[in-house]
Amino acid sequence: MTAGNPVPVEVVRVADGYQLLRDGRPYQIKGAGMHANEIAVFAAHGGNSLRTWSTGDDHVTGGQLLDEAAKYGVTVALCLPLAHERHGFDYDDEEAVAEQLEFARQEVLKYKDHPALLMWIIGNELNHSYTNPRVFDAINDVSMMIHAVDGSHPTTAALTGFSAELVSTVEARAPDLDFLSFQLYAAIDQLPRNIKETGYSKPFMITEWGATGHWEVSKTAWGAPIEMNSSEKAQRFMERYEKVIAANPGQIIGSYVFLLGQKQERTPTWYGMLLEDGSKTESMDVMHYVWNGEWPENRAPQVNDMRLDAKKAEQNVVLHAGKQYGAHVDAVDTEGGDLTYRWLVMRESEAMQQGGDAEVVPEIVPVPIEVLDGGHIRLVAPAIPGAYRLFTHIYEDNGLAGHANIPFMVEYAQQ
Repeated sequence: MTAGNPVPVEVVRVADGYQLLRDGRPYQIKGAGMHANEIAVFAAHGGNSLRTWSTGDDHVTGGQLLDEAAKYGVTVALCLPLAHERHGFDYDDEEAVAEQLEFARQEVLKYKDHPALLMWIIGNELNHSYTNPRVFDAINDVSMMIHAVDGSHPTTAALTGFSAELVSTVEARAPDLDFLSFQLYAAIDQLPRNIKETGYSKPFMITEWGATGHWEVSKTAWGAPIEMNSSEKAQRFMERYEKVIAANPGQIIGSYVFLLGQKQERTPTWYGMLLEDGSKTESMDVMHYVWNGEWPENRAPQVNDMRLDAKKAEQNVVLHAGKQYGAHVDAVDTEGGDLTYRWLVMRESEAMQQGGDAEVVPEIVPVPIEVLDGGHIRLVAPAIPGAYRLFTHIYEDNGLAGHANIPFMVEYAQQ
């Protein structure tokens, strides 16, 4: 681990609200959630602070991640991975809670003096599906422990959602936290109104925000969530940053967009700003603009529309097994260049996990696909009835891409 003295961080009251200070100077977080292998890409696009969901994962220790961040001048909001009630942890079990507190103490002692450390996040969404309010007592005990051994870094808790009841409960049972943090997807659109209605005036961070959640969108008749294409998502990123985060600088003291990377969560493309092969999407362009005040020299493809059997996803596409159908995606290279396309069919995810828990990637189904010109294909519907999804990835040069997909149902043709 890099040797050095900790850089002090604090939240202070200023004339127009609150300000995060690092080493005594105002520090504007240009943040994203990610893993260690994406730090170089992040920094190249103007990001300066990442958040984690653990003190070590993906075969990378917290020390290695902090060292890698320091190489690029990036700070780290390090998350202490406390256990979730929904995973079976009992916050009435005093022995287990004490063991968890000691685990957190040892993690804090390992990393508290690293100069790349910005703050401590105590657990991630521990209020997700909780019933026992003693979880907040445990958060408070961890915060008190941190303040006793680390006088340089503030503490927060990353909470799912925002409500007056949640704020009241956490503030009553975990008053030692320096500030609260909230994680909101489509619900971030209502945050300014909710803040006004509740009269909440304290500083806070938004430690996850980005695409509309898979639980917040329309579904097909058979229950498949309908995913926005990459350009629709980019538009939401821009709107949410400008109308909520940038519009409340005196109260929102930092934000971390989710996710600079790629993960499977209902689909392989739902939340990531990158594709699995590392290609950067239009949401990455938006965050480059947000962090730098100017657009990148080359922009990702713009995706306008996708249809299967001449229907949009909202029209409940039903195909007959073994029959041939046309599909088309309307996309353009903003620099006027040529585009290439990758098409694939996957089974619809059967995942029921919540809160970002790990999911199995759905199976790719080998079906005959004839690639035509200009984003058109002909495909043969799978032979086995069931729920599927047709994906397209649209590529231009320079490692940039767009994406879209349509869920569809396969049935046997009526005789």
